Amino acid sequence: MRRTSRRLADGREIIYFDDTADAPERTAVDTRDLPEQAPHSEVRRDPLTGEWVGIAAHRQTRTYKPPADLCPLCPTSPGRPTEVPESSYDVVVFENRFPSFAESVPDVASTVDGMPMVARGPGRGRCEVVCFTSDHNSSFGALTPHRVRTVVDVWADRTEAFAKLPGVEQVFPFENRGEEIGVTLSHPHGQIYGYPFVTPKTSRMLEVAAEYLAAHGTHVLGDVLAAERAAGSRIVASSEHWTAFVPSAARWPVEVHVVPHRQVPDLPALSDVERDDFAVLYLEVLRRLDGLYNKPLPYIAAWHQAPVRTGRDLAWLHLEVFSVLRTADKLKYLAGSESGMAVWINDTAPEQVAERLRSI
Repeated sequence: MRRTSRRLADGREIIYFDDTADAPERTAVDTRDLPEQAPHSEVRRDPLTGEWVGIAAHRQTRTYKPPADLCPLCPTSPGRPTEVPESSYDVVVFENRFPSFAESVPDVASTVDGMPMVARGPGRGRCEVVCFTSDHNSSFGALTPHRVRTVVDVWADRTEAFAKLPGVEQVFPFENRGEEIGVTLSHPHGQIYGYPFVTPKTSRMLEVAAEYLAAHGTHVLGDVLAAERAAGSRIVASSEHWTAFVPSAARWPVEVHVVPHRQVPDLPALSDVERDDFAVLYLEVLRRLDGLYNKPLPYIAAWHQAPVRTGRDLAWLHLEVFSVLRTADKLKYLAGSESGMAVWINDTAPEQVAERLRSI
């Protein structure tokens, strides 16, 4: 794989990852007249929960559902410059033009004015867009195993790069797919967030893992994985190095966890054979998900990996894929119990969903 770093017109970094032998040298220049970036992200700590909240008001003006012929993630064509100056690409990564967190944000006061109990800080981190293919009408599930392996290597590359940035505490690669999820750009792409804090979900998972280890001497996800493989009723697909299953306490109407058989903290720690194996298994999982309702399934695919500096011995890398679609034409809304109390009520039985996915 060839890696080429360039700069866009406003100074943002763009990196081309080429996995085809005849890919051209990446020398195209961004000809757009773009204003200098001036993100003003900050974070504020909720005094009632202790959780950090990002404030990024500049994102209100970000691109929203453009027509296909104006997609900013497609390659540049004559008379139509985009975020990608080249006329084609394999996989490309660039800094988000409307980032939730950025390296250049200004300092802010340490507390909110008049609220000394509300800690405040700059939203210092990094946000990148990952385009999986230059084909606007494709999808992650339509990629070849070779291309998926490239994407895994890109995720690992960016995880290592983010971890070296001052202030970044956690790296989160993810993909949003489908308007029902809230996607505003339909081109096949994902994102990577470098948070200036450890996220609430990861913090809680590490706490539980520590408690379980102290009580049982083993890792909770390792025991869950072994039990799921033994039971078999919630398994969707498996391979030599990975197992995909519907979790027994699934929150979402469609939810699949893809877990490596070996405990590793993050994507860079995966071996070559584990990366190759994931590419094949994940494509099978996505094919089954799209077959559930005989149409492209809207989903979020979220990588859970260790924070940069804490809990690395307790973390167990895994991917969670879930959808808000509870039937072919009905959405699962996060209403009173879920949004108000964070108590999830699932309208589907995990065992039945797993059986349906296996049958596809």
